[in-house]
Amino acid sequence: MDNKLIQLTSKKQKLDEFRPLPLELVRNLDEWFKIELTYTSNAIEGNTLTRAETALVVEKGLTVKGKSLTEHLEATNHVEALEYVKTLVGKKRQEITERDISNIHRLILNNIEEDIAGRYRQQHARITGSEVVLPNPVKIPKLMQEFIEWLGNSNSDHVAKIASDAHYKLVSIHPFTDGNGRTSRLLMNLLLMQEGYPPAIIRKEDRLEYIDSLENAQKGDSLEDFYNLIYEAIDRSLDIYLEALEPERASAREPAIEQRFYTTEEVARLLRVDPESVRRYVRSGKLRAVKLGGKFIRIDRADLDRFIEQLKTGFY
Repeated sequence: MDNKLIQLTSKKQKLDEFRPLPLELVRNLDEWFKIELTYTSNAIEGNTLTRAETALVVEKGLTVKGKSLTEHLEATNHVEALEYVKTLVGKKRQEITERDISNIHRLILNNIEEDIAGRYRQQHARITGSEVVLPNPVKIPKLMQEFIEWLGNSNSDHVAKIASDAHYKLVSIHPFTDGNGRTSRLLMNLLLMQEGYPPAIIRKEDRLEYIDSLENAQKGDSLEDFYNLIYEAIDRSLDIYLEALEPERASAREPAIEQRFYTTEEVARLLRVDPESVRRYVRSGKLRAVKLGGKFIRIDRADLDRFIEQLKTGFY
């Protein structure tokens, strides 16, 4: 096992020491991951909803001016697919079926492309801008049967590698006309969650590296870059949970990190308001943050900077 997998195992063991986790913390982090997974997975596929807009669509049921109906449906559909994936977490990896994967895909394309939702593609496909040759559609049923057999086999590899391999194998079969990436990422996260790991978030800013690592492997290069990217994503998610349980860990990290934990008092000083005003902004939804036990909140630095500017201009 390489050093990165050893590090993931160590952090997972540390997380397990805190179980059972506080219900409020679990609920708040579930909400945060729901938005973040939906925003990033859709952004990788070209959806232009911002993180904040995704939250509005998912949490408030609002529409965003200038955004297409499809982009709105992609957000709500991903959440529904994620909720379905959570119902499968109690299964063993060996019990996952083709129907489970098709159901994930069906939910992703629900009310968008009903004629192909949950159905294997019947035509040849190419990935725009890629030289990769995808499997002939005639071969897909057999390839999927072999994939499920592989998934069900005894495998002593680390779950992070198994989940990464499942993602790579499924997206390379490319069984569906559209939605293969989102389906593969959700399957990967299902496998991680089955083993008690938090889901991995592939950031929007890692999109090109992620796509290149997949394409290079599909053309015969090593999977090392892809593994490293996924392992780093899992590592970040473990840090999020551990920081929530031990908030002092956050203060030891780089302060300019995109998302981190702050005390309410820290945010109050940055906004130049009293702590109760911060709590009021968070409760009202004006300042998007994850509340953790009342004392600490997790917040996106860009959202915080934006809100500071809004306070200065009086538009909030």
